[in-house]
Amino acid sequence: MNGIIHPCTHPEDKPAPKNEDEMMVAIFEYIDRLFNIVRPRRLLYMAIDGVAPRAKMNQQRSRRFRASKEGMEAAVEKQRVREEILAKGGFLPPEEIKERFDSNCITPGTEFMDNLAKCLRYYIADRLNNDPGWKNLTVILSDASAPGEGEHKIMDYIRRQRAQPNHDPNTHHCLCGADADLIMLGLATHEPNFTIIREEFKPNKPKPCGLCNQFGHEVKDCEGLPREKKGKHDELADSLPCAEGEFIFLRLNVLREYLERELTMASLPFTFDVERSIDDWVFMCFFVGNDFLPHLPSLEIREGAIDRLVNIYKNVVHKTGGYLTESGYVNLQRVQMIMLAVGEVEDSIFKKRKDDEDSFRRRQKEKRKRMKRDQPAFSPGGLLTPHALGSRNSPGSQVASNPRQAAYEMRMQNNSSPSVSPNTSFTSDGSPSPLGGIKRKADNSDSEPEPEDNVRLWEAGWKQRYYKNKFDVDAADEKFRRKVVQSYVEGLCWVLRYYYQVQKEYFSLNLQLAILGRQQFL
Repeated sequence: MNGIIHPCTHPEDKPAPKNEDEMMVAIFEYIDRLFNIVRPRRLLYMAIDGVAPRAKMNQQRSRRFRASKEGMEAAVEKQRVREEILAKGGFLPPEEIKERFDSNCITPGTEFMDNLAKCLRYYIADRLNNDPGWKNLTVILSDASAPGEGEHKIMDYIRRQRAQPNHDPNTHHCLCGADADLIMLGLATHEPNFTIIREEFKPNKPKPCGLCNQFGHEVKDCEGLPREKKGKHDELADSLPCAEGEFIFLRLNVLREYLERELTMASLPFTFDVERSIDDWVFMCFFVGNDFLPHLPSLEIREGAIDRLVNIYKNVVHKTGGYLTESGYVNLQRVQMIMLAVGEVEDSIFKKRKDDEDSFRRRQKEKRKRMKRDQPAFSPGGLLTPHALGSRNSPGSQVASNPRQAAYEMRMQNNSSPSVSPNTSFTSDGSPSPLGGIKRKADNSDSEPEPEDNVRLWEAGWKQRYYKNKFDVDAADEKFRRKVVQSYVEGLCWVLRYYYQVQKEYFSLNLQLAILGRQQFL
């Protein structure tokens, strides 16, 4: 449900709701659309994130504080650009003073979440009584007052259903959410029919400028130009060029077939079990990071880290004598063999990463040089500003009634006014044009200093520098290094238990910690 609440309360591709009532209506409409796509027949489980584990709380807090800081910086920059544009005589629509919705209220214990739970209870009762599609459907609403993350509430329910004697093994589960963790959780259930529905991600969606509400540029590049008419009678003025979001199905049974084909190994010293192999694959994916653990420095998904881990696993598993995990528990002796194999290739990974970065910078530098060669050094403005074909008579374009006279006056004015910059353009009456020609500045991005890298992972001795830079300890301090390793291994074991077994006592402890923390904050 949190993946529905956030885009409905503060959308990116359409105007934000004006008040809380419109937010609730948007949430209802989103659920209706999902319901019509999936068409559930037995059960609808609506889970909202409750009190999360402590590790997730720390991650959420750092992310929210960072978002708040970046929002304040963006507001200051926006105001600065606005003042500069207005001082130059540019045109900007009046600044709207509206109350900004604070998305931090989408967290357990707030008034907003309490109102949302009440509205969802009304929505469910209304649909069960009036919508034929909801007939004979069991609906479960787990709001923010129930501890635990929403996806883990659902997984716990699925595991409990599997343990029932009358459970139908052909039950098809469809989970809605955009988190990549849902793939791992779905595989961890070992259900044969499991599908994840998620809204299709479309990168580089156009966003309007925060100052002039026009598309095609950002706030820092805004020039305060008048808005062009949209449509014959400007009837499209308030509409955004966005289409209704499309959804995609991720079928885990197909992914399981691919994993089975990839992980099948011949001449193993033990019996091959595809379910145990998938459990090991889920565990190895922890090394590239998740909501609770950072990724290892040498393992990046975009660099093919998962494929590298699978190859190492297939080479080492003959020596381990068995699988890495069993029912949520980790065999640390076997995992150590995997980690030693990863350590052997770390140096080559760091060197290749450095070579790729240097090659990318060289290509970018050459590209900028080619673009500078192809650009004219001077861009005329005012009456001589170049226009696209067919846009000569568009609003904002200037047309000289007597071009020869205008050119003559510009030359005379240029000769008689040595104090004026030679790149300044003039209007037909001889006054400097506010939209005059601007000499393009040289692109000095090549010479911009980059943040100093004190670790230099691609050079020998990086381990000593890493411990000194990150922890301010000497690499020879073996006691501290063992402490770091133990903490990371504890995190790995905890996350695997969290994925495969839900402990109610643990959640009640986190609930008490959250209540104490909120009381101290208030």
